[in-house]
Amino acid sequence: MTSTISAAGTTIRIADTGPTPDLLAVAGDADARVVEVGPTGVPALEPLVTVTAGGETAFHADCSTQELETIVESAADGSAVRAGDPDALADHEPERAGMPPVDLPGLDVGSRHVLRGAGWRNPTDPADHDAAGGFDMSDATAVRDTAAIITGRGWGDLCQDEPLAATWETAQDADGDPLVVVNAHGNPTDALLLATAPFEVLDGATAAARAVGADSVIVYASSADDRAAETMRAAAGNHPDTAVAVDIVTGPAAHRAGEPTMALEAIEGNHRLEARVRPPGPESVGLHGQPTLVHTARTLAQLAVALRDGDETDTRLVTVEGDVAAPATVELPESATLSSAVDAVTVDGAFKAACVGGRFGGLTANLDIGVDPSSLTAADLGTEGTVQVLAEERCVLEFVGKRTQFAADENCGRCVPCREGTTQLAGLLRDIYDGTYAPSDIEELVRVMDGSSICAFGVEAGRPARTAIAEFESELRAHADGHCPANSCPAPAEVT
Repeated sequence: MTSTISAAGTTIRIADTGPTPDLLAVAGDADARVVEVGPTGVPALEPLVTVTAGGETAFHADCSTQELETIVESAADGSAVRAGDPDALADHEPERAGMPPVDLPGLDVGSRHVLRGAGWRNPTDPADHDAAGGFDMSDATAVRDTAAIITGRGWGDLCQDEPLAATWETAQDADGDPLVVVNAHGNPTDALLLATAPFEVLDGATAAARAVGADSVIVYASSADDRAAETMRAAAGNHPDTAVAVDIVTGPAAHRAGEPTMALEAIEGNHRLEARVRPPGPESVGLHGQPTLVHTARTLAQLAVALRDGDETDTRLVTVEGDVAAPATVELPESATLSSAVDAVTVDGAFKAACVGGRFGGLTANLDIGVDPSSLTAADLGTEGTVQVLAEERCVLEFVGKRTQFAADENCGRCVPCREGTTQLAGLLRDIYDGTYAPSDIEELVRVMDGSSICAFGVEAGRPARTAIAEFESELRAHADGHCPANSCPAPAEVT
């Protein structure tokens, strides 16, 4: 196998979230090795063309075909690396396995471990992954030891914010042959990993399978993430661990379809997606009745990197979106704060607040909060790994009202606290526009939903309203007095 990262001569990499046929056509004339390397996590820089020779790389952000033509022409006379007026240069070891540190917005935030190969290696080429130290075949004991340290990432993970090992032990002891499900549905970072680092995800999934004695891995993605599914399908076909069968399944793009038990319903082909009552949990009775591990792509990629590097240092993948010029996904040490994540993007206007932790995350104006799960939970924020930025012109009540109405419209209907609670909560928020602001009623209803819903959807659906009262009560109360502080609500205003 010949890898891109160990190839002699000049290498031109084209990184983009989507296909790049025009750039590939131009690069085809280059006296250089040309490779598509998948998305970087920072689409504002894409298409990002890098030119590497020896220990130097030139970066061309938002590269046009005309700019690439200049680069290609220069490659022919041996002066390729610095040709075409690059936006940045980086010196590094000649056979570097991951993107070197570079002074470009978004890529200059945090440090890349799980994302090391994103935008640098061919995501479906086993030679690249092998040259980077991948395809780790740690024995089951070593994998289980690491699983006792790694915690689950995201609401789609059966072990959200908890170590993996205890759930694995339950699956091993349960009746039936265990299975492993990679849940990459509904979170932009999970979709990014499938599109740009699928071997990291597969390494973690097959390691988990070895640890619990499973011989099958099912990768589950949203039907809206075509490229992620296609890239993972190609990578699975090239993965050398043939002892574990890998299947790729897509499900409906509905938000609830990412919840672990509803993900199993979708994989089984059921048209009506409802949360399953626990216990027993999927680790005992899961997909087709078999004990099943359900982990997000982030969890399994983190496991793979920890096994390969022998490094127990945790990092967090955070996607920043909302009122920003372009979203970005960055990798941060757990000692970093939310402020570091927001530094990766350009806010459209003045920063007002952030909804931290996914669609049903918590609202805060304070970005001096750690990205580790303990700090986020203590601040009543979510640990989903997303930060939705709200600019000054954004009305908090309208934002919370829409999130709540979404919960009322999209819940599965299986349990009363979620089904009826979200509807009543949307009504209480709408009443504010009519002059009735009852924060104690809202807080009591959210407590009931939090304490008695059968899955994370209902548990978390009231958090935007709860945290809005805690952080932005004056803005909510102003609406009851007939005034929108953001000057964005018409009068009379509607929540829906």
